[in-house]
Amino acid sequence: MTTLLSFLLAIAILIVIHEFGHYLVARACGVKVLRFSVGFGNVIARHQDRHGTEWALSAIPLGGYVKMVDEREGDVAEGDLPYAFNRKTVWQRMAIVAAGPLANFLLAIVLYWALFVHGVTALKPIIGAPPQDTPALMAGLADGDEIRSINGEAVSNWQDLHWLVLKHGVGAAPLDLEAVDAAGHLKFIRLQADPAQSEAFEQDPLNLLGVRRFDPVIPAVLGEIMADSPAALAGLQAGDHVIAANQSPIAHWAELVRAIRESPGRALELEVERNGRRLVMAVTPQSVQAGNASMGRIGAGPRVEPGMFEHLQVQTAYGPVEAAGRALTKTWELSVFSLRMLGRMIMGEASLKNLSGPITIADYAGKSAQAGLTAFVAFLALVSVSLGVLNLLPVPLLDGGHLLYYSAELVTGKPVSEGIQVIGQKIGAALLAALMFFALFNDFQRLLTG
Repeated sequence: MTTLLSFLLAIAILIVIHEFGHYLVARACGVKVLRFSVGFGNVIARHQDRHGTEWALSAIPLGGYVKMVDEREGDVAEGDLPYAFNRKTVWQRMAIVAAGPLANFLLAIVLYWALFVHGVTALKPIIGAPPQDTPALMAGLADGDEIRSINGEAVSNWQDLHWLVLKHGVGAAPLDLEAVDAAGHLKFIRLQADPAQSEAFEQDPLNLLGVRRFDPVIPAVLGEIMADSPAALAGLQAGDHVIAANQSPIAHWAELVRAIRESPGRALELEVERNGRRLVMAVTPQSVQAGNASMGRIGAGPRVEPGMFEHLQVQTAYGPVEAAGRALTKTWELSVFSLRMLGRMIMGEASLKNLSGPITIADYAGKSAQAGLTAFVAFLALVSVSLGVLNLLPVPLLDGGHLLYYSAELVTGKPVSEGIQVIGQKIGAALLAALMFFALFNDFQRLLTG
C-alpha cells in the first residue's frame, strides 16, 4: 500500500506541475483552456472556474492533459476564435508546448535547492577492502581509503562517489581518483572498467570496479526479519545471534552474509544463540540472480546499534545562494547524462536494460517514501528531470515532436501539412510503444530475478 500510494502521489505531483506549465503559458498567451485533467479516461470529479476551464480528475491516473480551444480539434464558437491555440504565433505555440518540460526542470531545481539548504546526512566516501582481482585492488585502493575527488570534481559523500563514477566512467573512460589513506597519506589512483563489461558497469559501477563501502564490524545478530522470507519460515527471530553456519564459526555479519550468498537453494545449518540457549536451525536461502551468477538470500537484516555509524556520517548543507547554483548544476548534469545514455542506447553502445518502466518507478517511490521525506524528495527531483528530458525528445506525440514541427514552420513559413503530421503520429506511436515494451520487459525481469 505504501508503494502504491507513494507512486500515485509522485505521479500526481509530476503531472500537475508539467500540465500547469502548459496551462500558465497558454493563459499568458491568450489561449482559452477548456479542461485541465489529471489522469485519462472517464472524468470522476470536476469543477469549472470563472474562466470557463474545467478542472478534472479522471479515472486512469497515469498521465494528464490540458485541452485548449483549437480549430484543428473541432468547431470553435465565433467568440472563441481569437483565443484558439492554432491562431497564435508560432513563437507563442512553441512557448506553450515547451512550458511543460521546463516546469519539470524547474520543479527539480526547486527540490534540489530545498535539499541542499536543508542538508543531507550521508556516509563519508570511505571504502572497504576491495575484493580480489578487481580494478580497485589492482590500482592500489585499500581498506579505509577516503576518496576526495574524481576527475577533479570534489567528493563529499558516498552518493557523490557513486554519481561521479557513473558520470565519468561510462564507456570505460578512465577515472582519476584522489584519496587519503587511513594514515592520512595522499594517494593518486587511476581506475578503468573493462570495456567488455560496459553493461555490468552501467547497472552497478562501484561493484564492478570493486569499490565497496567501508562498514564497521557488525555482530552476526539478526534484526528485521521479512515476512514469509526463508528466515521467517525457518523460525529465525530478531535478536538471534548466529554463531556458526554449517559448523563453520561465524565471527561477524559479513561472514554470515558470505555463507548465505554461497548457498543459493541449498539448506544451510545455522547455530544460533537465543536467550542464553543454543539452537540449530535449517534455512534454505532463496536463489536470486546477480548478473550471470546466482546468490542466496534469506530476507534478514543485521541489528545495528544506535551510534555505530555516526563517525562515518557527514552532514552536507549550503546557504541559499550556493544551494541555488548547485541545484542548477545538478539538474543540468542529470539532463545531459540522461541524453548521453539515450544516445548510447540508440547507437547500441549502452544496454536497453537501463530503461525503467512504471513498475520500477513505483518500487523506488515506495522505497524512497519508507526511507523518509528527504529520500522521497530526491526521488521526485530525479524523475522530474527524466520526465522533462523524455518530453523534449523530437518524437511526434511528445512535446519535443510538436516543437520539431513548429521549428520547421519557422524555416518554411507555413505549418507542416496534416498528412505529414499523421505519418509522424504513427511513427511516434510506434517508437513510444517500443520504448514502453522494453521498459516493461525490464521491469518484469527485475521483478522475477530480484
